[in-house]
Amino acid sequence: MAGVLLWVVCPKGNATALLSLIPRSGNKPKKRSFNRVSAISSAVANPARSSEQMVYDVVLKQAALVKEQRGRKALDLEKRSEKTDGFTDWDLLNEAYDRCGEVCAEYAKTFYLGTLLMTPERRRAVWAIYVWCRRTDELVDGPNATHITPRALDRWEKRLDDLFEGRPYDMLDAALSDTVSKYPVDIQPFKDMIEGMRLDLRKSRYMNFDELYLYCYYVAGTVGLMSVPVMGIAPESKASVESVYNGALALGIANQLTNILRDVGEDARRGRVYLPQDELARFGLSDDDIFRGQVTDRWRNFMKDQIKRARMFFDEAEKAVSELNSASRWPVWASLLLYRQILDAIEENDYNNFSKRAYVGKVKKLASLPVAYGRALMGTSKLI
Repeated sequence: MAGVLLWVVCPKGNATALLSLIPRSGNKPKKRSFNRVSAISSAVANPARSSEQMVYDVVLKQAALVKEQRGRKALDLEKRSEKTDGFTDWDLLNEAYDRCGEVCAEYAKTFYLGTLLMTPERRRAVWAIYVWCRRTDELVDGPNATHITPRALDRWEKRLDDLFEGRPYDMLDAALSDTVSKYPVDIQPFKDMIEGMRLDLRKSRYMNFDELYLYCYYVAGTVGLMSVPVMGIAPESKASVESVYNGALALGIANQLTNILRDVGEDARRGRVYLPQDELARFGLSDDDIFRGQVTDRWRNFMKDQIKRARMFFDEAEKAVSELNSASRWPVWASLLLYRQILDAIEENDYNNFSKRAYVGKVKKLASLPVAYGRALMGTSKLI
């Protein structure tokens, strides 16, 4: 797993020293309240079900975990759940979280700035989740991606199982292991993200939007399901837990659709087409048109249709962002507003996403931050 080694910042022995910090009940690994049922296995068992139906099952399960915690006495996340013999182990865990923060600051600057408004515990937990997602993505998209095999992803998934059971392999694993012991985060979305990496190894075409939706959920929608338990839902929110999770899922789908539309040319040069084949055909287009990279009226009309759908997902996400804990809203609003502007940039480039990369300039990024902050200060909506 060469790609993973790029992120290792401490020997395994240090991770072992961190084990005493991961809360346990009766010294037994923490068990989740339901068995894992993957979307792929569900599809095999019941092929008539749509991808959205299968993903919604995951949403319901994650929402159930949050409801379960809400029914118990609130956890005091600022207090240490167990004593240690000294400060060395806590120093290591703090160092692990600090390293996660450094990675987030380097690769997601705007989002990192937004996390600084969160409580220290929530901020650190979000950093830990971000770093795990980035390490996972680097396996198939990083500099060592050509060396990654399905077996390597299997080993990565085994590491995930271990860290959820309180057995981290390295320092960054330890930060996430500590996080999932404190918050009602289920392992399912993490496993599903790994499944998305497996798809990237074996699949380069998507026949329809149902297939593409499942891929977008795997590689991006999962992030929302991982993060909401940490970011928290506002106590005054009248929205159902399921609707907030649906909004988080929609933001992930919208972001990934935007990535796909922005990177059409780049993906084509790698032999990949992440656009629904049946919809291309409906507009009189094929893979050959994408590989030629010519902007035609057919292509413009196709892109208008794709951008419209991405914006619909952003609209759905907006309804839920206001339901988050007030201290957690700013980074999410910032991400949403910046990604929406990428769609605007594609339009400004006359839909030429073959040779022009749509991006949001620094001035526009900076201008978006106070707008995002203003929206974050607004109260919860009437989402139900």
